[in-house]
Amino acid sequence: MTQSLAPAPVPGPAVRLSGPRRILRAVAVLSCVPYLGLKAAWIAGSQVGIPEGSGLLDDRVGMAVINGLSVLLDSAVIVLALVLTRPWGLRVPAWLLAFPVWVATGLLAPIMAGFPAQLVVRAFGGGSVSDQGHEPFLHEWVFTVVYTGFILQGLALGGLFVLYARDRWGYLWRGRVWELPVGVVGPAHRALAAVAAVLALLPLTLHVLWACGVTAGLSEGRAADRGGDFHVLEAVHAAFLVAAVAGGFLLAFRRGRALPAAVPLGLAWVGSGAVACWGGWLTLASLGGVEDIADRPTPLMNLAYAGQMLVGFLVAAIGVYYFAERSARAARRTA
Repeated sequence: MTQSLAPAPVPGPAVRLSGPRRILRAVAVLSCVPYLGLKAAWIAGSQVGIPEGSGLLDDRVGMAVINGLSVLLDSAVIVLALVLTRPWGLRVPAWLLAFPVWVATGLLAPIMAGFPAQLVVRAFGGGSVSDQGHEPFLHEWVFTVVYTGFILQGLALGGLFVLYARDRWGYLWRGRVWELPVGVVGPAHRALAAVAAVLALLPLTLHVLWACGVTAGLSEGRAADRGGDFHVLEAVHAAFLVAAVAGGFLLAFRRGRALPAAVPLGLAWVGSGAVACWGGWLTLASLGGVEDIADRPTPLMNLAYAGQMLVGFLVAAIGVYYFAERSARAARRTA
């Protein structure tokens, strides 16, 4: 018989600014400094980190606009760090906080997993096949500095959000999968999980094939520039697709009944964010004009990007329905 957990939400939760929270907030803020400093320097006209002849120097105005937007986006990390550690942050509407954190998780998680793996591959002689990757645009040290900062931002924000969410919504993922109240997951969730699994087949197959060295479906330019970095990124995309589908399936079909409910929810959260945000980003990038026809994404590449984006949104919808239903039940019990 399915048990129904008493939600027991904590009335009037308070942010306890403990030592770990202070450290994580400081790390989140300080890790933004190198990136923001580089962007500010480029906006001011500096060429630090940009080699002579870089294509980034061709359009000064466009570069300044893009760098300005980048400054705003990375500054949002500082705002989120304050929201997650100040008492007034508990009054921020759930959706207004959850969505940007979900996007940040989706954008940062693949970098956090992929960049260290790329460094390991390079240490053993892997890396790019040619020198046509980042070098013509930026010096290699820029990527090391920027990605290291992103990893620190992801770790710090992730830790702060877990602590914040535990205080504010911890009752929503309490218990194990088999203890979830009847009706919290139902036919709608199962339908979404099934559709997501079917849609994931094509992008997952392609990412696995590309990670293993198959060039079918790749543009000529992308196939020619493959190396260790490329294979690592394709493997990372495949891994997050599996995580997203697995999280949605476990939650919707109540599989892995002995698992804590936080496990499928965590897989769904991180996996859906990664595949949706990166699928969306790659889809948008493919719409931009590419002068060399050999570098233009093929139809299969575009299908892979669009497919993983749809998978991410479907799995995210399962999580949204779950949290909405369980929150509503908790509200009715305490009314």
